[in-house]
Amino acid sequence: MTIRVLIVDDQMMVREGFSVLLNAMPGIEVVGEAVDGREALAQVTALRPDVVLMDIRMPVMNGLEATRQIVAADADAKVLVLTTFDLDEYVYQALRAGASGFLLKDASARQLADGVRVVASGEALLAPSVTKRLIVEFAKLADTPRMVDPRVMEDLTERETEVLILIAQGLSNAEIADRLVIAESTIKTHVSRILVKLGLRDRTQAAVYAYETRLVTPA
Repeated sequence: MTIRVLIVDDQMMVREGFSVLLNAMPGIEVVGEAVDGREALAQVTALRPDVVLMDIRMPVMNGLEATRQIVAADADAKVLVLTTFDLDEYVYQALRAGASGFLLKDASARQLADGVRVVASGEALLAPSVTKRLIVEFAKLADTPRMVDPRVMEDLTERETEVLILIAQGLSNAEIADRLVIAESTIKTHVSRILVKLGLRDRTQAAVYAYETRLVTPA
């Protein structure tokens, strides 16, 4: 099934470049473009794309607010944030707002396509080499730990807490299964239960949650 993509960026060259790259990839089709967050909201409603590639710094409405509104309107929406800077302060906020992950604008064509496919499949783009590093950096920016009802964390079993810590460290389900010497299908079950118990939408938010609550501390 073809993955339908909407590209949101205020720079025409970026939109056109990504459009050419993605349309050349099997199973991916760029169905629309938007120049700012406000236009993105209208395009999402009209086109119902599978994945939105969202720039952050744009006029009229930035990508952070657009992501927040898109996710609020549709909990299943898949937003993949694009940024020029690997330490963009807004990336952290975008992940909290519900983005499924992020890519740097200098990503290769294969990385871009792979990122779109990962997010479209319902997984969060949480590559240890990139996303984990940003989550750790931005977790340091939090003035105070995220305040949560302690009973929420108490609802997690010891194994679920262990899995959550490993998610925050950037490990995939397969890697966690190997680390804990249990079946990958069991890990998937644990991850699903963690998300439900904590009221989170995906692995990316689970990782952010773990750092914000100081369950995991930045190295």
